[in-house]
Amino acid sequence: MVIDIPGYGRLRLEHVVMDYNGTLAIDGRLIDGVKDALNRLANHMELHVITADTFGLAAEGLRDVDCRLRILTGKDHTREKREFVEGLGAEKTVSIGNGRNDREMLHESALGIAVILGEGAAVETVVSADIVCPSILSAIGLLENPMRLKATLRS
Repeated sequence: MVIDIPGYGRLRLEHVVMDYNGTLAIDGRLIDGVKDALNRLANHMELHVITADTFGLAAEGLRDVDCRLRILTGKDHTREKREFVEGLGAEKTVSIGNGRNDREMLHESALGIAVILGEGAAVETVVSADIVCPSILSAIGLLENPMRLKATLRS
């Protein structure tokens, strides 16, 4: 996806990196409608889910989703998520998350989107984001309809 945003710049986005719990799922269970939305988005961008998998349900929840899943095993998930985005190319990556350990990946990405679901969002993560959305489906909707990004980010 390429979009020119007045006063913001040109976004050339190829990857979407997402947290799982609190972003795509609640209590380890994928939110209704997310699977279909992600599979539509996968036709245009490469999808990655990076998670500590707190509930151990990410692989099951994403079984029929066209994405790459990475389960974190180290102790510093904030650093691991940021380094993952840097490895893909932060300048061509959208990151979506809600937790405190998502803040650096959102900040480093060309576009950072914080979502605020039932478990809330860390203030540091919200401040690190370019956009804040009330749901993952609205965040995916921004990527499916790039003119919404333009409307939100232009100056």
